Amino acid sequence: MQYQMNRVAIIGAGVMGASIAALIAGTGTPVILLDILPNELSPEEIEKGLSNSDKVFRDKFAVAGKEKVLNPRNRAIYHKDFGDLITTGNIEDDLSLLKDCDWVLEVVLEELEVKQQLFKKMRPYIGEKTIISSNTSGVSIRKIAEPFDEEFKKRFLGTHFFNPPRYMKLFEIIPTAETAPSIVDFMTVYATKLLGKGVVYAKDTPNFIANRIGAQANVAVMQLAEKYQYSIPKSDMLSGEIIGRPKTATFKTIDMVGLDILLHVADNVMNNITSTYEAKVYRVPDYVRKLASMGYYGDKVGNGFYKKQKTAQGVVKSVWDCDTESYTEISKVELDIMKVVKEGDTLAEKLNLVVWGDAEEQHFIWDVIKANLLYSAYCMPEIADRVTEIDNGMKWGFNWQLGPFEIWDALGVSKTVKRMQAEGEAVPEWVIKHLEAGHKTFYEDIDETKSYIVLDRKSDTILRSNEDASLVDLGDGVACLTFKTKGNTVNRGVIEMINKSVEIVENGDFKGLVIGNQSKNFSAGADLALIGELAEKKAWKALETLIHDFQYANLALKYCHKPVVSAPRGMTLGGGAEMALHAHRQVVTAETYMGLVELGVGLIPGGGGCKELLARAMLDMDKAPLAERVTHVKRIWRNIAMAKVSSSGYDAKKLGFVRLGDVFNMNADLQLTDAKNEVIKLSQTAYMGNLKTPINMTGKTGFAAIKLEIMQMVDGHFISAYDGMLAEKVAYILTGGNVLSNTVMNEETILDLEREIFLSLCGEAKTQERIRHMLTRGKPLRN
Repeated sequence: MQYQMNRVAIIGAGVMGASIAALIAGTGTPVILLDILPNELSPEEIEKGLSNSDKVFRDKFAVAGKEKVLNPRNRAIYHKDFGDLITTGNIEDDLSLLKDCDWVLEVVLEELEVKQQLFKKMRPYIGEKTIISSNTSGVSIRKIAEPFDEEFKKRFLGTHFFNPPRYMKLFEIIPTAETAPSIVDFMTVYATKLLGKGVVYAKDTPNFIANRIGAQANVAVMQLAEKYQYSIPKSDMLSGEIIGRPKTATFKTIDMVGLDILLHVADNVMNNITSTYEAKVYRVPDYVRKLASMGYYGDKVGNGFYKKQKTAQGVVKSVWDCDTESYTEISKVELDIMKVVKEGDTLAEKLNLVVWGDAEEQHFIWDVIKANLLYSAYCMPEIADRVTEIDNGMKWGFNWQLGPFEIWDALGVSKTVKRMQAEGEAVPEWVIKHLEAGHKTFYEDIDETKSYIVLDRKSDTILRSNEDASLVDLGDGVACLTFKTKGNTVNRGVIEMINKSVEIVENGDFKGLVIGNQSKNFSAGADLALIGELAEKKAWKALETLIHDFQYANLALKYCHKPVVSAPRGMTLGGGAEMALHAHRQVVTAETYMGLVELGVGLIPGGGGCKELLARAMLDMDKAPLAERVTHVKRIWRNIAMAKVSSSGYDAKKLGFVRLGDVFNMNADLQLTDAKNEVIKLSQTAYMGNLKTPINMTGKTGFAAIKLEIMQMVDGHFISAYDGMLAEKVAYILTGGNVLSNTVMNEETILDLEREIFLSLCGEAKTQERIRHMLTRGKPLRN
């Protein structure tokens, strides 16, 4: 049977349900969002003259859910425009809407009877080909489906998103024995390509995979903190980044998620097991339950393990002291082990440094890791058939850098098992047999071949390389320029490799070039430390050469005789954005935060960013009235002067950084593959490249219009006088300098203006202050 996903219904408009609706709507798919009827009219509704029969009243829960995800502060949706794809309603009046939906997803209370009753109510309205699922985090999928017909069971499965759905990669698929394999296959492809998720196949066991393993990992730290008599801050320091877990570590993470949620997950396991071992490792310490009994659930109530309190002197942070059972001031913890870990380059090296040693903190870390390794092994094959499912679950659902079995491999399976046995631990039999069979690691027999490109900077696919960047052969006649600098910043070495890459691709047997990487961020921009150093030394000639070379390297990309496709992702700022903009096409991930932010450090975009946005805005505008052209220029000016950064790939399009012909990518893992395919596609057409087109400038008229707006902003104290001066410099470039309106300029002349103003600003004391502040404090200075 052929399945499709043209319309989705989500039942339950709470935080999770509405957030899933926002995610799916963000793919361009219409969503029906339904919730229950309110019990009674509020005094405000009565005052407005509403009755129980009014649709406004009956739909208010679903409407409230939709409004919440559309609030930009919640960052639940790629752009508010997608809100138009979400239709709200209620389960008493609007179940007929389900018949046209390809997927009906239930996201209601975590109670078996509630879910069953809801599905019974919906069953007559669900289409014959509709996929049906529950977003439960722990209720048995088999039990939910038990009362229903065979056709229902065939199309029913568990689909577990992690919160927040927009940002968390993990998507657990939990089929039953009756679920049609074709539905599992379809949902895997859909979740991967359209929703950008990493799919893990879980068995129908308590809490499935990630919550089962992750909750135990947290409980283990709680138990060991009590055993070692460590403070909460010290325990967090030893169970966070030092072992490849998030910076929020254990107790801070629980505060974020909610202590009540952790206890619900833990109790769900305890209520569904008979193993004394599992009951022991899942025992939540009394001091934790006491905190919960007082209602101290974490951030959502203002206090948990940690507490923030606003005072006249500012925000005071305190932490729960288990001995005094009160909040005390957080004192700084200095540990020698934090110095030891810095000696390792990779996480594997760091783990070996902190696990093998005699210091008490090393024993604590070993006990933390050991407890999770043993429990993960114990749960195989009950919760999953492959170790990769558990590892991916922890990486994608709990943001661990390595999963339990990857950690085990890094520490040495045989070596750690001997230590465990010497310490009296019972190692699961299958692990012992695995070693007896001659295996040294868990991953040696696992085929990790990906269906997408994985960059390997150490392989024989490298065509050319220097310390800062490499040109890699992606196969099929496509090369990829990727950076190696910190933050993928642009420096001399990167500029050199841009020019060399264009030369190699143009003169070699290549179809085209991709510019991209598989880091979290595409590029943080130009090397600000280098610019600041040259400015401090007044090395103006060297600085001018650097900016000139970057401008013309970007022009080389724009006018390359073969297709160039950039692949922006994450932070794509300043010089990084300028580089991406000069490609013939962009493959933009959903989570792309693009902007020309140079004004924050007292500079202007000097790598062609002003010129390129202007060229795009003025395309085919030669005969447009001057007032219309000024309006377009002002829009670009605002983006640059306000250092606007897109909140998503779609928002980047709204801001003018992404063009109509550019491609959106929902799964960053697939981005380079998509970019490569785009190069091949362009090369197979009658590819002509970019033609040089002069720009009709708005001149003094345009400058005067923008300057008036700047004066109003300064006078109204919306921006500082120095920000006003910087904004004026941007306006000067975008309008062509001191020229008459309708003066025609080529790109090189506009680049000269960019470079001249960039260099002059580098000599300003306030700009140098801003650069130093950014480099030392990591945030902009408004002087």
